[in-house]
Amino acid sequence: MAFRKRNIALSRAPIDPDAPLSPSSPSPVTPTPQAPGVRPSPIDGRPTTSTGTPSLDNILAGHAGLPLGTSILIEESGTTDYAGALLRFYAAEGVVQGHRVHVVGMGEVWGRELPGIAESGSDKRKEGRERAEKMKIAWRYEGLGQFESARGSPGVIRSTGQGDAEGEPSVFCHMFDLAKRLTLPVGTAINYIPIPRTISSSASPFTAILQNIQQQLATTPAHTIHRLVIPSLISPALYPPSSAHPSSILQFLHALRALLRQYPTRLTAIFTLPLSLYPRSSGLVRWMEILSDGVLELSPFPYSHMQALATSAGTTKDEERPQGMFAVHKLPIFHEKGGGGGADELGEDLAFTLSRRKFVIAKFSLPPMEGDTEAQEAAVREAAGGSAMPAKKDLEF
Repeated sequence: MAFRKRNIALSRAPIDPDAPLSPSSPSPVTPTPQAPGVRPSPIDGRPTTSTGTPSLDNILAGHAGLPLGTSILIEESGTTDYAGALLRFYAAEGVVQGHRVHVVGMGEVWGRELPGIAESGSDKRKEGRERAEKMKIAWRYEGLGQFESARGSPGVIRSTGQGDAEGEPSVFCHMFDLAKRLTLPVGTAINYIPIPRTISSSASPFTAILQNIQQQLATTPAHTIHRLVIPSLISPALYPPSSAHPSSILQFLHALRALLRQYPTRLTAIFTLPLSLYPRSSGLVRWMEILSDGVLELSPFPYSHMQALATSAGTTKDEERPQGMFAVHKLPIFHEKGGGGGADELGEDLAFTLSRRKFVIAKFSLPPMEGDTEAQEAAVREAAGGSAMPAKKDLEF
């Protein structure tokens, strides 16, 4: 009978990093660094990036951002340029995050008009209110809150991305101000791709554009995120007549789709299309929608309709008047795991509002009629947060 000490804990010998690894020894796992402005999707963990518009990120099939390796086609009817504001937010977010932005058909003037980051003046007011609230709370209740937080009580998670070297949480989506201009850093990561004016009527202008993008993807580091911005696709004001031929534009979208699948963690694309020139009833636009991962449509209201909404008795002073309807025809990566978050509201009518600082997408509801006093009072109570006085008939016995 052999005797041995049984109070000795078993331990594994430390791994020498310089020693050669045997086939049976486990290899050390090193975490891959995450690029700035990229976070995993809450649905399936795929990497996503922000479009620069928080309300647009919320409706992208519950991914809380645009999945890398996908594209979005934004269609707009009329002569307005609300889709151009979404493109500027998308490009400005890429510049702030240090991504490589490619702009097709526009020059440096377009890049100098990108919106600047909005000042967080509300943060100072919020800190002042919090300081005043702390002075009103007794010391024992304040200590109780600290004890509860130490026990692991849920709190507000402000970290939305990878932190920097000092431990500060990075911002996934910034707030921009259209009245300000973004200061481009030295050696800015904006690649302006010109549209070649081909002499031959059968030649495609998109061949040189694809070659430029492929070269940029091949020569940049593997962790660089690329954003492709294409304003007013196949518009006669920017593109030659041969670009609108199906053999030209459809081949370009098919090649761009293959490029997005080739670089599923590095490239995203957003491009706009004027519906006044190319309606959705045409076969060309339908094929363009099929080759795109996401399809959105902006339908601005006529000026008379906007005036009627502004003077309606059902609107309140602080209520933002919608400027048009927002339709979602197709979402990127809308699979059996998707459909969470803001995607549940896609069955409702959506409207958009473009203000100085933000582009908001929210539910749309018609204001009550002029003679419907009960509906008007209900709208006022709802806008006031339900704190208004009840109606007279509710007080009668």
